[in-house]
Amino acid sequence: MKVEIWSDVMCPFCYIGKRRFEDALQQFDGKDKVEIEWKSFQLNPQMKTDPSVNISQYLADVKGWTLEYAQQMNAHVTQMAAEVGLTYDFDRAVVANSLKAHRFSHYAKSKGLGDAAEEALFKAYFTLGKNTDDTGTLTELGAEIGLDSSEVIAVLNSEAYTDDVKHDIAEAEYLGIRGVPFFVMNGKYAVSGAQAVPVFTQTLEKAFGEWNDEQAKPKFDVIDGPVCGPDGDC
Repeated sequence: MKVEIWSDVMCPFCYIGKRRFEDALQQFDGKDKVEIEWKSFQLNPQMKTDPSVNISQYLADVKGWTLEYAQQMNAHVTQMAAEVGLTYDFDRAVVANSLKAHRFSHYAKSKGLGDAAEEALFKAYFTLGKNTDDTGTLTELGAEIGLDSSEVIAVLNSEAYTDDVKHDIAEAEYLGIRGVPFFVMNGKYAVSGAQAVPVFTQTLEKAFGEWNDEQAKPKFDVIDGPVCGPDGDC
């Protein structure tokens, strides 16, 4: 059963949601039959990468908040992350456009390393304070998860996978997705946001139960007519 996850590397709830979903999946009996596919979503496609800008100040400027309020919001999210074993360091976070990171993720997905790429990107952004719009940084992350560095550089120095990112974003718009993380299970059931583990568990069970039933059914609705069978009867 396929689970599609729309996310953006700069979304703090996406990393938290990833952990909560993983916790639910670990407890799920059918986990070995679940296929995860990460999809791209850009919260701010026009964002200009600027390592000199503090992320709290950026949020304050963009959202019209005071700096103090932005810092309080980030502190609250940091506590949420800690509850699922993640370490957020917003003081080190780099304001970075996420298009290149999404292209990197799509390349990694083509090599069967989509989930590893997402994990590496989230950790780099929220914990390590790395610039995820930097080719050198992404090349290092690629090497860490088993990608060929020269291939990563070639991909990032081209426009490769840009159309894939745009397709994911267009699909999200078609589906009415307005925020991330957004989880779609078996193409029928969706969970929006970093929900509690039981929400993921219940949705997994419902979606998987239907998917499992579908596998046992004939693949076609057959209109019967005159045929000849293998035993020679016609």
